[in-house]
Amino acid sequence: MSNESLVTIDIDLDRDGKQFGRLAVPQSTNSAGWAKYFIPITCIRNGDGPTAVLFGGNHGDEYEGPVTLMNLARELSAEQVRGRIIMVPMLNHPAVVAGTRLSPIDGVNMNRAFPGRHNDTITGMIAHFVSSRVLPLADLVIDIHSGGSSMHMLPSVNMHRLENTDQMDRMLAAARAWGAPYIFLYRDVAGAGLLPSYAEQMGKVTLGTEMGCKAQYGREMLRITARVRNVLHDVGLLTEPHTDPGVTEPLVVVADDEQDYIMAPASGILEPFFEIGDTIETGQRIGQIHSLEHPERDAEPVDARSSGILFARRSVPLTKQGECIAVLTRELAQA
Repeated sequence: MSNESLVTIDIDLDRDGKQFGRLAVPQSTNSAGWAKYFIPITCIRNGDGPTAVLFGGNHGDEYEGPVTLMNLARELSAEQVRGRIIMVPMLNHPAVVAGTRLSPIDGVNMNRAFPGRHNDTITGMIAHFVSSRVLPLADLVIDIHSGGSSMHMLPSVNMHRLENTDQMDRMLAAARAWGAPYIFLYRDVAGAGLLPSYAEQMGKVTLGTEMGCKAQYGREMLRITARVRNVLHDVGLLTEPHTDPGVTEPLVVVADDEQDYIMAPASGILEPFFEIGDTIETGQRIGQIHSLEHPERDAEPVDARSSGILFARRSVPLTKQGECIAVLTRELAQA
């Protein structure tokens, strides 16, 4: 049995020029036995050169990626490009339409679905098409995220810490070119199947981002996200430099200890004691959680088990036991 993707595409990724098209994912629903779900895709190609693949909307409640890439797709002309830029501004289109982190169709997190399967549910089918048909074309992979509905984040370009030093050096150089205030080296603490992880394993120069959150969404975060043009220029894809170079020396921080990711010890209302960007010491109380069922009881303390910069904090006061409520980072030496 063939494992070839069942998803089809109506544009030619090898053709010169600018093309707006769509992926068609086969579906069978209660309202239509035969149906296709469409995912917008744009390809801009001009002769020989590197290929960059850019994704937004991996999670549907993170809007910086979709807006930035839709603007970029409309504004760029083929004459400005040397090589090929492929953009999927709303990778998890059903989730973007619903404004949810997970797909409302199958309840799956796109960023835990890679590499997917050809006969998977809709999220896995999209992931399989990307991993088998799109990522192999790429020299550079960019997956734009933010903290979405649940986390306040310092604006950063992020990646994993890799053993391949050449690949790591190239990724750090590309991240510096972006011009964001921070470069964040993170650890997977909530499962496998991430798009950036899969691209990194393929040896691609891979950048993710955490551009604030839904509550921080606005002009400044979009301005930082739009500096993705700096990376495209740095790798030789854009003929003209971006007008906003951004931060010349971003702070490189790492959260590589499991203790850096603080999970709620109890359910209730979180009362934070620090703002993101503050420095916290091991053992310091970063907040407390008030019980909804037993207001007469003392609030549950939340203490730091490591030290560093408060890089992320839960933005929704109501939390459940086990949910991430804070992330601490430390400056990476000799990055």
